[in-house]
Amino acid sequence: MSLRSVCVFCGASTGSNPAYREAAIALGQSIAQRGLTLVYGGGAVGLMGIVADAALAAGGEVVGIIPESLKNAEIGHPGLTRLEVVDGMHARKARMAELSDAFIALPGGLGTLEELFEVWTWGQLGYHGKPLGLLEVNGFYEKLTGFLDHVVEEGFVRSQHRAMLQVSPEPSALLDALDAWQPLAPPKWADETPR
Repeated sequence: MSLRSVCVFCGASTGSNPAYREAAIALGQSIAQRGLTLVYGGGAVGLMGIVADAALAAGGEVVGIIPESLKNAEIGHPGLTRLEVVDGMHARKARMAELSDAFIALPGGLGTLEELFEVWTWGQLGYHGKPLGLLEVNGFYEKLTGFLDHVVEEGFVRSQHRAMLQVSPEPSALLDALDAWQPLAPPKWADETPR
């Protein structure tokens, strides 16, 4: 797979640890230095603004997708290559997915997790064959990945679907893994045996 664009899900807050800010800068720079387009939620605040500013400062193209209802709350970024204003959150996520060849989650809150899990579910169901990953910063996702392993052990997620999620603490290594990722045969997500 040859990546041209990467969607980054991340918080409208910077979080409590400076490492999150540093990771957002490093990821934005890495995306731009590879000549990839950054697609994200369009905000100028929190990690959203930081990753966008870092990509722009490194000469990259940045496309933001923001709902009209959040344009003021998240302060739509005025300096992007392109800012698209859409009707709502469903349209935002669909448009980000449409424009992206891969997805990365930086640390974030409920919205970040919801975006990650929705796009992962779409991949599980075969709606797309795009890779996704977590940028592991300061152990932020450690408990989540442990829980995901538990969900596999308990028989609710197949191991091949768990393997769709790449994890790395280094932006460059994560981008390499996403670029090298090959989708499986159309995934089977439900048991055939009736209960």
